[in-house]
Amino acid sequence: MKLGILWSGGKDSCYAAYLAKKEGNDIACLITLQSENDDSFMFHTPSIDKVKQQAQAMSIPLLIKKTKGEKESELEDLELAILAAKQKYEIEGLVSGALASTYQSSRIQKICDALGIESFNPLWQKNQFEHVNDIIKCGMKVIITGVFAEPLNEDWLGREIDGDFIEEIKDMANHYEINPAGEGGEYESYVLFCPTLFSHQLLFDYDKSKLSIKGNKNSWKMEVEVEEEK
Repeated sequence: MKLGILWSGGKDSCYAAYLAKKEGNDIACLITLQSENDDSFMFHTPSIDKVKQQAQAMSIPLLIKKTKGEKESELEDLELAILAAKQKYEIEGLVSGALASTYQSSRIQKICDALGIESFNPLWQKNQFEHVNDIIKCGMKVIITGVFAEPLNEDWLGREIDGDFIEEIKDMANHYEINPAGEGGEYESYVLFCPTLFSHQLLFDYDKSKLSIKGNKNSWKMEVEVEEEK
């Protein structure tokens, strides 16, 4: 099936795309919403402008739609973006990385129904520890680009999601009720490499990346600086 991927640049949308590709589907395009609102209910914001480098590494067309990120009205922008993908790339279905958010999945489903295409959520209701472990096992390279919950702080920015990360997040999940996959908005991520999808790994430069704080010590984000593998 010819599919569009609702693409944030983070681990969930990438792993959903990986699974869709492994099933033999044709990934016709990536669809990214660039929100002006850091507190968007629907869309990932840290390092969202760096999805272009990922698309280049995958040799997949990227369709970008800007949105003010206002609740509910941002859904109109999403529908317009998906409609454009249907018209330009003839997609028959849309893949999203929704894991547990009924708010997101129900609204995506409603848009797909209206446009006459299938909606696929391959991660839906998956155990969150299993999901993060599978990301590591498949060979994805993922770093943290935003933290928004206690006790996470700026020291977590740029960290790779690996075995040590899982052990620490497991302890935090027990003591602070943090969702281990960040599904509650506790953290955001950026993918540097994914087998089957990426032809090469993107190189992350922490020193050139820009860190910023919003409100309190547990709300940080990073605009990553990446370049092509040398």
